[in-house]
Amino acid sequence: MIARMARVALVDVNNFYASCEAVFDPRLAGKPVVVLSNNDGCAVARSAEARARGIKMGEPWHLVGERGRGVIALSSNYELYADMSNRVMRMLAAAAPALEIYSIDEAFLDVSGIPAVSDFGRGLRAQIRQWTGLPVCVGIGSTKTRAKIANFVAKNNPSQDGVFDIEALDEAAETAWLASIPVNEVWGVGRKIAVRLAALGIASVADLRDRPVAEIRSHFGVVLARTVRELRGEPCLELEALAPAKQQIMCSRSFSREIETLDELREAVLTYVSRAAEKLRGQGAIAGGVQVFVQTNNFKVDTPQYSRGLTVMLSGASDDTLELGQAAVRGLRAIYRPGFKYKKAGTMLIDLRPKAQRESTLFENPHERAKRDRLNAVLDRVNLRFGRNSLTLAGAGVRRAWSMQRQHLSPAYTTEWAALPVAH
Repeated sequence: MIARMARVALVDVNNFYASCEAVFDPRLAGKPVVVLSNNDGCAVARSAEARARGIKMGEPWHLVGERGRGVIALSSNYELYADMSNRVMRMLAAAAPALEIYSIDEAFLDVSGIPAVSDFGRGLRAQIRQWTGLPVCVGIGSTKTRAKIANFVAKNNPSQDGVFDIEALDEAAETAWLASIPVNEVWGVGRKIAVRLAALGIASVADLRDRPVAEIRSHFGVVLARTVRELRGEPCLELEALAPAKQQIMCSRSFSREIETLDELREAVLTYVSRAAEKLRGQGAIAGGVQVFVQTNNFKVDTPQYSRGLTVMLSGASDDTLELGQAAVRGLRAIYRPGFKYKKAGTMLIDLRPKAQRESTLFENPHERAKRDRLNAVLDRVNLRFGRNSLTLAGAGVRRAWSMQRQHLSPAYTTEWAALPVAH
């Protein structure tokens, strides 16, 4: 084994969406809770009690049947979840010298120089619970992959009290733990790879760790071979303090009802491209083109079907909401066909590059460009302060009867004054 000096901690919020809801509605504690996807379609988060009912991730809610009796179903409250995630990440950033935010509910921390790291993990877990109400588990290892496995143990074994340091084990105890964990729990090992591994007699994490790296590389390539090296304690994946810039930015949604008119489709497309443009400016980038697409409901086989997309390239790369919106509408008009009932539309910004690399075009007015930059900056500041869509393009409309259906939406407890609980 390689000498293990570095320490990485993976902090993961348990049942994140459901836990966020329970913080502000204590009646949900200990109850089976399911959070539904856009338009209240599928289960995208489940409390432990809901999982015990056999409700699967991604399962359509209308097909749950008797298993859903007594289960509390809630619409996705994205505003609440994003705010609670930001609170947790700020706490983690203050607790360790380096932080990599891996997803909305988990992050890697560099804890190499922290003494009594298990005690640190328990203290951090208690602090997050006290300050936010959210339960977390902490996995500690010498590599990111080992920290992931340690987090799995912490989360699935109540005897560990939510914190597990795999490096505190001797070799025999480590092998016993890893032998008890299915190989599909390894970071990056999906169902198909797990089946191929099983055909080679690799069923557990210990089996994978102990196979020759060269053999794994010959069958599965360099990525899984690197995972094996990480399982053995050889760091191959560095913490990324900054998330890499996205190469495309997509925004799309299914409608709450089918729509037929070009006007309503234009409202949706302009709403989506506005959100994408805000994200684009947030990462300091510009886009060279816009893709727009529409499609009907392919689950309704008895109705006429139509699906079409189009890419509109810009004369000069831009981050201007108005310019990107105009390009998207040009594409929409070209692909729209009357007589169909559309269920979904979307936009994607492509050919992204840093704004600092922007080149002026021959006929560009630099004063007009500066005015547009100031306008977009005001747009972002207003929406950041007063909430999304407080200021938007007129063509995006205000009624938006096609908007996502969220019939079981909880209040935006932390981001809207009007949603604050009232004490009687």
